[in-house]
Amino acid sequence: MKNREKELKAFERLLDVMDELREKCPWDRKQTMESLRPQTIEETYELSDAILHNDEHNVAKELGDLLLHVVFYAKIGSERGTFDIAQVMDLLCEKLIFRHPHVFGETAVSGAEQVVQNWEQLKMKEKDGNKRILSGVPESLPPLLKAYRMQDKARAVGFDWEERGQVWDKVKEELAEFHAELDQTLSDPTDAQARAKAEGEFGDVLFSIVNAGRLYDLNPDTALEKTCAKFRRRFTYLEEHTIRQGRDLKDMTLAQMDEIWDEAKALEKEGKL
Repeated sequence: MKNREKELKAFERLLDVMDELREKCPWDRKQTMESLRPQTIEETYELSDAILHNDEHNVAKELGDLLLHVVFYAKIGSERGTFDIAQVMDLLCEKLIFRHPHVFGETAVSGAEQVVQNWEQLKMKEKDGNKRILSGVPESLPPLLKAYRMQDKARAVGFDWEERGQVWDKVKEELAEFHAELDQTLSDPTDAQARAKAEGEFGDVLFSIVNAGRLYDLNPDTALEKTCAKFRRRFTYLEEHTIRQGRDLKDMTLAQMDEIWDEAKALEKEGKL
């Protein structure tokens, strides 16, 4: 109970600080929801980075930054007379209680999978809820994550492969179609229609790969982010290694670069990179 009192006191302090900032700081006073939006997106990515690096100190810091934005938006809403932080929290609590009848009601579930299925069905029943299955996927989501969420929502209502191994036939099919269109594009690079078709088929390949990852509980955004970090480490090692030798990457052969790249991979396996 003492811990809950401490948490409530800390939240009350944040609200007081926000009131002071909004009243006395010229920069905070001029902010709008529109001006805060890009900063909120940036803060979300900074939190993502901290999580990916297992940096819990920075996770706490970035969560604070995001919480500030939540309180900031609510403060602006209260000034406009449209909503306040109490309404934000009440709406959230009501939504969580409604979507968890197996916790706050008498609905029985067999496991997490059924919870997800019930969640999507309950969202459709809410007064201001999504009227279509995919309407809950924001259009502004990055495409890789958007594909994953769309597939996941379709799965929740039964639109999915009966066996996850079946997805590989679809991946192979999409790859074959992409290769066919790509061959047509290469035969005539000026053919805009062929290029558009190749681009469409490439999108289908990516979509099918994301689907395969989902079926094996692999998040494509996280997986690709880790691969990008791995490439950055290895390429940085390659670049710094050549600089120390007084060489220029542009003057090296691919075989020479591959040799140093393999060194980076070996160091990585030993946990030294």
